[in-house]
Amino acid sequence: MRATLIEILRQLNQAEAEMDREDEKGLELPEVEFRLRDHWTVRQARTNVARAMGLLLKNRMIQLVPGGVYSWTRQRNVGRLYRITADGKAFLLQSSQSRDRIA
Repeated sequence: MRATLIEILRQLNQAEAEMDREDEKGLELPEVEFRLRDHWTVRQARTNVARAMGLLLKNRMIQLVPGGVYSWTRQRNVGRLYRITADGKAFLLQSSQSRDRIA
């Protein structure tokens, strides 16, 4: 589960960096599921992405933003967007630093 949580945060952080307009920053649930389709925990059916997103929301590592705005990037109105929070970025940074250390 931890690997999936970190990958979701990584994808949301990347999406935030890629989008230019503030109201487009973030990903919808189907977009997160699509980006994680090849992740080993999802491919082996060990983790439910929607459940992992709920856990991140509950722990305030991501936030849910109402949609309804037309996205030029997506060429359609967007639904509810998930965005990484400062707590999520801190957790992502901390987990990457601890993974890079040699024991």
